[in-house]
Amino acid sequence: MGTHPSLPSKDLETKRTLLELVQDNQALLSTDIAEKYENKLPFLFKVLSINKALSIQAHPNKKLAEKLHAKDPKNYPDDNHKPEMTIAVTPFDGLCGFRPLAEISHFLQTVPSFRKLVGEEEATNFENTVKGKETASKEEDVQANKKALQSAFTKVMNTDKDTLASAVEELIQAAKTEGAKFAGEGGLSNGGKELADLVIRLNDQFPGDIGLFVQFFLNYVKLDVGEAMFLKADDIHAYLSGDIIECMASSDNVVRAGFTPKFKDVETLTSMLTYSYAPISEQKMSPTDYPYVTLNATAYSSNSSSTLYDPPIPEFAVVRTALNKTGAKATFEAIAGPSIVLCTKGKGTISVGPKKEKIEEGYVFFVGATAELVLESETDGDGGEGMVTFKAFCEISDHDHKQKL
Repeated sequence: MGTHPSLPSKDLETKRTLLELVQDNQALLSTDIAEKYENKLPFLFKVLSINKALSIQAHPNKKLAEKLHAKDPKNYPDDNHKPEMTIAVTPFDGLCGFRPLAEISHFLQTVPSFRKLVGEEEATNFENTVKGKETASKEEDVQANKKALQSAFTKVMNTDKDTLASAVEELIQAAKTEGAKFAGEGGLSNGGKELADLVIRLNDQFPGDIGLFVQFFLNYVKLDVGEAMFLKADDIHAYLSGDIIECMASSDNVVRAGFTPKFKDVETLTSMLTYSYAPISEQKMSPTDYPYVTLNATAYSSNSSSTLYDPPIPEFAVVRTALNKTGAKATFEAIAGPSIVLCTKGKGTISVGPKKEKIEEGYVFFVGATAELVLESETDGDGGEGMVTFKAFCEISDHDHKQKL
C-alpha cells in the first residue's frame, strides 16, 4: 500500500493510482511532505503472511542505495533507503541483528560444523579478540570486535558448495540426535531443542542453505501479538513465520544472501552491514498510548485502545486501534500529513467529514492531510477485540503528533 512506482495502490472506483492522485493534488500529502518527498507517499505499508522463511537480507542506507541503483537498476530499482518496522498480528519468529558476542563464541565452542565453516584460525581470532570485551564500551574495543565479527561472518558467507554440503550434513545429524543438548543446550538465550528444531525446520524449507549457519550469528526473536521491532538500514534480518504488519520507507531495495532463489549479492551484504551486536531486547519497541485520539465512553468501558508505534525516523509511524463493542468510536484529530488505514479484524464504518464508508477485514483507505477521521465498530465479533485497524501516517509540523523515542 503506497505510491512506489513498481506497484502503486489503485482507487477501486476510478482505477487511478494513488501516485497519480497525490501528484495531481499535493494538498492530500500537505505542502511540506510533497516538497520533502517529491510528491510521493514517504512510506510503504504491507501485510506479510510468512509460511516459509523470507530471505536473509538487509536494506541499504541512502548513500549506498543511490550507488547500487546507479550501478545495477535491475536488482536495485530505486535510490532510497529502507528502514522498517514490524508489528506482530499473530505470533512471529525471525532472525534479527547480530547476537551478543558471548553467544557467538558459545556456538563456536559447541557446534563443530559451525566452527569448521568459520575456520580454526578465524574462530580463534574472534574468540581472542572479544574475550573479556564482549560488552566493552571503549570505541577501540567496539571497533576491534566489529572487525572480528565481520571477518568471521564474511568467511562463512563465502563458503564453497562442497564444504557447505558436508557441514550441513553434520549439523542436521547433530540437531536430530542431540535434542535438548544441541549447541550446548542452546547457548545463552535459547533452549537446545528449540534451536535444533529450528535448524531442522529451516533445512526442510531450504535444504543445504548457508542460512542454516547464519542463524548462529543472529538473534532469534519471537514477537507476541502487538509486539514490534524496528530495523535500521543496514541491519541484517530474516523473517521466519507469522503474520505481520510492516511499515517502511518507500523503497524496494533488498540485498539478499540466503534462504532465497532470488538474486544474491554476498559481497555487498558483507561489506554494508554495521556489525552492531546487541540482545534482541534493544531492537524491540516500546509502544505508547496514542494521545491524539478520543475514544468514547462505550469504548473505554470495553477496554478499547489506540497504541502508537513510533520509530526514530521521520517517514512514518503506525497506530493500532482496537474497538471492542458495537458503537465504540475513535475520533482521530486532523494531522498535517497523509494516512493509510487498514482493517485486520471485524467491521464498522470509517468517516471523513460527511463521507462515511463501511470498513471490514481487508479494507484499505487513504486519508488525506488535515482530515479528521472517525472509526466506529459495528460488532464485537467473538467477544474479544471487535474491530482492529492499523493507521500508518507521516507528519511534518510544529505541532508534531509523533512521540520521539
